Amino acid sequence: MLYSDAKPQNQNEQSMNPEKICLEAINIVRAAGKFIAEERKKFSSNEVVNKGQRDLVSYVDVNAEKILVEGLKQILPEAGFLTEEKTIAESNTSLRWIIDPLDGTTNFIHGVPPFSVSIALQQEADIIIGIVYEINLDECFYAWKNGGAFLNGKKISVTQTSSLKDALTATGFPYKEFPLMNRFFATLQFLFNNTHGVRRLGSAAVDLVYVACGRFDGFFEYNLNPWDVAGGALILQEAGGIVTDFNGGANFLFGKEIVASNPNIYHEYLNVVVNPPVNG
Repeated sequence: MLYSDAKPQNQNEQSMNPEKICLEAINIVRAAGKFIAEERKKFSSNEVVNKGQRDLVSYVDVNAEKILVEGLKQILPEAGFLTEEKTIAESNTSLRWIIDPLDGTTNFIHGVPPFSVSIALQQEADIIIGIVYEINLDECFYAWKNGGAFLNGKKISVTQTSSLKDALTATGFPYKEFPLMNRFFATLQFLFNNTHGVRRLGSAAVDLVYVACGRFDGFFEYNLNPWDVAGGALILQEAGGIVTDFNGGANFLFGKEIVASNPNIYHEYLNVVVNPPVNG
């Protein structure tokens, strides 16, 4: 059954119809989200595994990923996978799903929203489908390439904010590898002093889709993995936003750095992220 919030514009059966695949995949994402929500009710912190001091994982992450992998195999058997929890071997096939089964695991463990399921379908070098499901508010954001971006069936777009001083932006704190911290704090200081503020939610996927739907005007972070950003980045682009690495290029998926905003403030925002004014 296709996800009921939206209907495909083209009903013809095609082996590679991103719209049709996206709408079918939403059901799998929601199933994983339902599992996560049910497990949250009985979850114990004793079931946490530390991959690092701030890099946590649980059986919930692993089993949610298995739900996603098995379901997505049924939709597109020829596609490979790149997943956070490595429940299936990484593949470099021309089609592959990029999966974060639980983005915001630390939030989940402590019972703090948001946390989300994030998936994307990569075709060669391009992301052609993105889905981010924020579980606590039951909000499913999704897009397919050149098809626009949607939240629970309604089309979304980035803000029209024209100046950084009127913007609300978001970021995330790196949990390991801190070579850019001085610049990061300088950027935060400037944004604290010269904008409507900065928010830190704890899920990069949610940060990106909140820019896509106009709740935030921009987002930046470094030391991220492809599964953190792949789905949200496409949704944001399809909502009319700009997504780049810190050099203004397209290597945000594997380059471990991302800046995203509406087009009106992008250049001003990028400059502050990369070259924050001294003393704010």
